[in-house]
Amino acid sequence: MANIKEQKLRKLKKSYIGGSFAGFIIIGTIVFSLFASLFAVFGLYIMDTKLRDEYARVSKIAEVYSILKDAGNEGISRILESGETVYLITDADMNVIETHGKNTCDLSKGGKIDILEFTDEAAVPTDEEGIHGHIGSMVEKARDNAITVYPDTEVAIITPSGRGRVMIDFMELRSIISGTDYGSDALSLQQAYFVKLPFWIDIPVDANHHMICKAYFNIYFRELAILSFLAVMVVALTFVTLVFVLAYIIKTVRNRKRMNEIFFMDETTGQHNWLWFITNAERELKKKYNADKKYAVLDVVFVNYRNFCVCHSVEEGGKMLCRINDRIQGFLGKHELTAHHSASHFAVLLEYRDRDELEARIRKMIDDLEHINDEHKFYYWIGVDRIPESKDEKGRVVRRDNIDVEKEFNNAGAARATLTVEDSAIAFFDEKMVEEQRWIDLINENQMRALASEEFVVFYQPKYDPRTRELKGAEALIRWMSPEHGMISPGRFIPIFEKNGFITKIDHYMLAHVARDQRRWLDAGYDCVPVSVNVSRAHFIESDLAEQIKGIVDDAGTPHDLIEIELTESAFFDDKNALISTIKKLREYGFAVSMDDFGSGYSSLNSLKEMPLDVLKLDADFFRNDDGDGRGQIVVSEAIKLAQNLKMRTVAEGVEEKNQVDFLAEQGCDMIQGFYFAKPMPKDEYEERMNNKTA
Repeated sequence: MANIKEQKLRKLKKSYIGGSFAGFIIIGTIVFSLFASLFAVFGLYIMDTKLRDEYARVSKIAEVYSILKDAGNEGISRILESGETVYLITDADMNVIETHGKNTCDLSKGGKIDILEFTDEAAVPTDEEGIHGHIGSMVEKARDNAITVYPDTEVAIITPSGRGRVMIDFMELRSIISGTDYGSDALSLQQAYFVKLPFWIDIPVDANHHMICKAYFNIYFRELAILSFLAVMVVALTFVTLVFVLAYIIKTVRNRKRMNEIFFMDETTGQHNWLWFITNAERELKKKYNADKKYAVLDVVFVNYRNFCVCHSVEEGGKMLCRINDRIQGFLGKHELTAHHSASHFAVLLEYRDRDELEARIRKMIDDLEHINDEHKFYYWIGVDRIPESKDEKGRVVRRDNIDVEKEFNNAGAARATLTVEDSAIAFFDEKMVEEQRWIDLINENQMRALASEEFVVFYQPKYDPRTRELKGAEALIRWMSPEHGMISPGRFIPIFEKNGFITKIDHYMLAHVARDQRRWLDAGYDCVPVSVNVSRAHFIESDLAEQIKGIVDDAGTPHDLIEIELTESAFFDDKNALISTIKKLREYGFAVSMDDFGSGYSSLNSLKEMPLDVLKLDADFFRNDDGDGRGQIVVSEAIKLAQNLKMRTVAEGVEEKNQVDFLAEQGCDMIQGFYFAKPMPKDEYEERMNNKTA
């Protein structure tokens, strides 16, 4: 999960950083290309206009020449010379027949160019006897939109490109403008225009003759000013646009960086959150130069957090979490990390050399955190999962490419969950905890199926009178007969059921089976004795518990005096009023009620005074490990006397030796339950015990 989030976050960063710069380049290119294209189109328009004008001028000269030539007028040259036009007359093979003016035409580098359509019939006199026909012919030629041009040999700036356009050699033009001397005839500078560039236009006169006239590409000051202005505008607008886009990108990156900070910020502490921790911890652990280092992931829990919030306020609790976060931060090295995980949990990444050094460092941190408040001493539970050096099968150091910090933190949390002391403590994770968790998951997955298929089996452990050896009762004990795992002892699944709440279903199941067994045995003629059935403390949140028990027993048709309800000692520390009310109802319905494991925990004599119990079961630890000074026997003896004075029967459980039996018999103990007389047994073996009646 963490890796998926990190990958998505990495993609997000790349998208807005790489995407922003890519967008900057793309937009800049588009804007520059747009303005440059407009500039180029405008320049081409001006160039086409000038070429068209020059073509129109020389076309008229060629038309006049053609008309007069057809009329046989011998004064053609004189007429044309008066116009100061420089031209050549060539034959069809481009051999020069006649020249007028200085011939600087480079006939070897000619080429066709495209110009805008030209029709200007009004510029040439028309008559119905021939001139009109000449003009029409020239117009048709112009409409072809392709003319032949030649460069000038002295000023070879304008040349055909071979792609239907003319090229201007701007380097040469720059040299001309800067003062390079090409000859007074080659380049003319006049006040009306900035520069005029010569080139030659070919006009076909007839099938056998061409007139090649010298034309000029005039660049006027106003045109140069407009072009310069447009060039400056292109650059300026491009620059302004790019500046605007760049400013927008910078603002976007900053905003997203701020969003990133908020994304990684914990709401309670204002510092780093859990996602920041797993992202940066994994990045740190995956660095190649950290592969030979040992790390530990800690789950630090502020045990007193809820009580502190109740006594003060949630707001004050949040402030205390901030102080704890800052204090932990002060213990960290350069590349060590911490973040608030949730509620009272903090995640920490530490570097260490060996376990002793790590544990000493953690205890030092705990000692400081315990006294973070002058008015209270706080406690902390810390789970630790160690990450060793990363090496391959040959012992070579390799990168931790597959590290999962979230898994390591969960392992640390599993270790921390084993702590139950009321003081600060440290627990280190090991693989046994993984196996335990797998077992818990297996139990959770199979409990309902096992209940439905009645894999839970009732075993009975008899209770005997230590003096007469007569059978006086029994306790119903559960066993799980699993098809996959065989017989599972209650110690491996009952604690799990108590945590996940399934224990209430088990209690009902056991009570129903015991009641049905008792009914069946009665019908078979057995001399039945009371059987005690455990009822979990989890039931006592139910106000109708007594009614539920009565209903289950009545459904089986079993007399109430054959069912004893056994409560564990821990149940007496819950809602005392509800417990007393339930016990009274059960006794009213005819059920005996007993306290199990008296003496195993923190029994309260006050509970014995207030609870209307029928049976007191003494835990075996009361006298099992006597040091020989007789203190244990004294306690057991007095407990039996106390129960007798309270009109309660006594049962000693866990009895395994004859001297214990003899001692309990002397003290007046009513029943003994233990391996000395009998182990828990299936119902068929218990039936035999009922037949024998004595141990």
